[in-house]
Amino acid sequence: MTTPQAGWFPDPTGAFEHRWFDGQKWTDNVATNGQQSTSPVDAGPGPVQASNPQQLAKQAERAGLTPTGTTGGGTVFSEPVLVVNQKMKLIEVSNQYSVYDQNGGQIASVSEIGQSALKKVVRLIGEYDQFFTHRLEVRDMQGKPVLHITRPAKLLKSKVIVEKPGVGEVGRLVQQNAIGKIRFGLLSASGQQVGELRAENWRAWDFAIVDEGGTEVARIKKTFEGLAKTMFTTADNFVIRIHRQLEDPLLSLVVASALTVDTALKQDSRGFN
Repeated sequence: MTTPQAGWFPDPTGAFEHRWFDGQKWTDNVATNGQQSTSPVDAGPGPVQASNPQQLAKQAERAGLTPTGTTGGGTVFSEPVLVVNQKMKLIEVSNQYSVYDQNGGQIASVSEIGQSALKKVVRLIGEYDQFFTHRLEVRDMQGKPVLHITRPAKLLKSKVIVEKPGVGEVGRLVQQNAIGKIRFGLLSASGQQVGELRAENWRAWDFAIVDEGGTEVARIKKTFEGLAKTMFTTADNFVIRIHRQLEDPLLSLVVASALTVDTALKQDSRGFN
């Protein structure tokens, strides 16, 4: 276990969404829904990195998606391998993820935003996630939002809207079928299909992402989190390998695919896992 570098992390007091850790201690700087303020803290030592580099490397290795000597630029848009670990919770009332590079360094965090107290209560007492709109915010390690991902309420098929701060909508993931191996069309903001997300088994553990010509550009694989966690918690871990450098909108849609597989498909029933 290691102490992370300076950055925004989930507030250990639970009063705010994020609190700034300066590399040695928690500070009074906090943020909720992108609005920064200050609040005194007495939260003890700093955050402990969720997994050490060796564990994350083994996770990527188990997924069979390790790159061949390729190095990245330290962001979700430039790393060839992303290791996405969901925060382990016995009861899930919000979605929280940490995103790491192939060497175990955290490069982003993902948090659900805009939840009302009533929505949290309803999520606590029943499996009604599919009837709610979910909004995720992806932040880099300086706390800057880099993606906004929205999955509107659904009945049978999911739709995921992907936006970039200062740019607006860059595209959508649109579920194409409800029976069999799940497929999502990757569409630009203008509605042009630029790729497809294809589940390779009915349990939706492994996915191939192809471009508009059908060439595979990325692969997502769920890594088994252990029997006890599978039975009693809602933690899901995924590894994504991006085969080559992509351009937007496909790049942002591929990254969003890796971060929303759980929200788009798996929030509605533990039976899909």
